[in-house]
Amino acid sequence: MRSLVNSEAVKNEAMSSVVPDVSVVVPVHNEEESLPYLLEAITSSLTACQMSYEIICVDDGSTDGSARFLKEQALNSHDLKVVILRRNYGQTAAMAAGFNYALGKAIVTLDADLQNDPVDIPILLAKLEEGYDLVSGVRQKRQDRAFTRLLPSKIANWLIRKVTGVNIHDYGCSLKVYRAELVADMNLYGELHRFLPALAHIEGARITEVPVRHHARRFGRSKYGIWRTFRVLMDLLTIKFMQKFLTRPMHVFGLLGLISMLWGGAIGIYLTFVKLALGEDIGNRPLLILAVLLLVTGVQLFCFGLLAELLMRTYHESQGRPIYRVREVVGKKVVTGE
Repeated sequence: MRSLVNSEAVKNEAMSSVVPDVSVVVPVHNEEESLPYLLEAITSSLTACQMSYEIICVDDGSTDGSARFLKEQALNSHDLKVVILRRNYGQTAAMAAGFNYALGKAIVTLDADLQNDPVDIPILLAKLEEGYDLVSGVRQKRQDRAFTRLLPSKIANWLIRKVTGVNIHDYGCSLKVYRAELVADMNLYGELHRFLPALAHIEGARITEVPVRHHARRFGRSKYGIWRTFRVLMDLLTIKFMQKFLTRPMHVFGLLGLISMLWGGAIGIYLTFVKLALGEDIGNRPLLILAVLLLVTGVQLFCFGLLAELLMRTYHESQGRPIYRVREVVGKKVVTGE
């Protein structure tokens, strides 16, 4: 979603600004009543741990007074930055915009509805200093409705753990801390914000989780419901494919195409034997239609795999993205004598 912001403007701003220790990214959509309490709580929490910080609130097309309130606060504050999107793009886009404008060495994300407690931010930051790249919160004693929120969340978390192999117990908790270099390697699209730990795992990140507080919503109403479970399933398929076949799509499409062509060829050989050796009519047999369908499908899958390989190479080469990530390089420099 990097096209949503002016990357050149972000770069110039970064060069002219002091790098803070922490950037707090808060997507906002119709949370006017909770914002004063949220900003006060974040400021209090980070001031207490004596860290330099900035707060980045991304207004995602709010229709209440959220944008107006944030602009007024930003004019009178040295630590608040407000990014106002042109319309409602969704939480993933809002988080991507916040990441693009964040200058901190560590980046914290949390929701604006006060259900996440900013008091827990220093705990996550301390855990990050133990050598992790991502620290995710696990909400304790959740204050949500059992049927519409808790049950779908438990099912989704279990399913995501099993499919991705990333042992995080609360993917839906927005309170997370990332190293800035990890965020720079991740591009967000669609509604993949809930899969950030899985995306980080693809980048080779060290991930852990810590218990955090969870409060009942004080203002407004939740933007989530049971129907988001179906969107999670669709996004999960995308993540699984990215985990296993992002740099080798031919391995899946080519294999499926080869299997389809082999079955179609085998059925075709059998029908040829029936026609020539036994003299039976095969024109009205369903097997003939199946053989042709399998052969055509196999060729299409194989060609699709070749196209996916070309797209993958274009994706990496056009952006200068290597297919590996280096954690550190240890060793002396090579000295050449004249």
